[in-house]
Amino acid sequence: MLDIYTLGEDVLREECSDIKVFDDALRMLSEAMIDTLDEADGVGLAGPQIGVPEKIFVVHIRGEKPLVFINPSITGTSIETGVYEEGCLSLPGVYHDVVRPVGVTIQAQDINGKPFTIEADGLLARVIQHENDHLHGKLYIDHLDEKEKEKVLRAYEKKNRARRRQKSRV
Repeated sequence: MLDIYTLGEDVLREECSDIKVFDDALRMLSEAMIDTLDEADGVGLAGPQIGVPEKIFVVHIRGEKPLVFINPSITGTSIETGVYEEGCLSLPGVYHDVVRPVGVTIQAQDINGKPFTIEADGLLARVIQHENDHLHGKLYIDHLDEKEKEKVLRAYEKKNRARRRQKSRV
């Protein structure tokens, strides 16, 4: 399992670079990302979250086939928006409602470099937007107003302090 970087790590706020080489190393990275995602019981994981500032993310919604998006670009969004409670493996234990478009069109490359386009709605559309944000140094809390963002950050710090105290006792 790969280490998942959490809030405060600089890589989470970086603009990622395009992937230019499609080889076995990239294939192994994407497989390790899916394994890490499944082990962490998440639905999406982006390169920066594992310390890799490159444009790659994986999505694995339970019951569906895992998806790998390389050099993605959201080319369209629905006018209709929806509210859904989001969390993030890089901000473990804290959640908040986030407004996003309910549908997206995304262009990306697969693990072999072949271009593809997906039109998604519902949970898949939301996860795609959330993970794509990571590639541009953006976290879900950046979609909140300042008051709500501060509330989430305080809750995260409180949970982190409790986690650190528990580790120091062991």
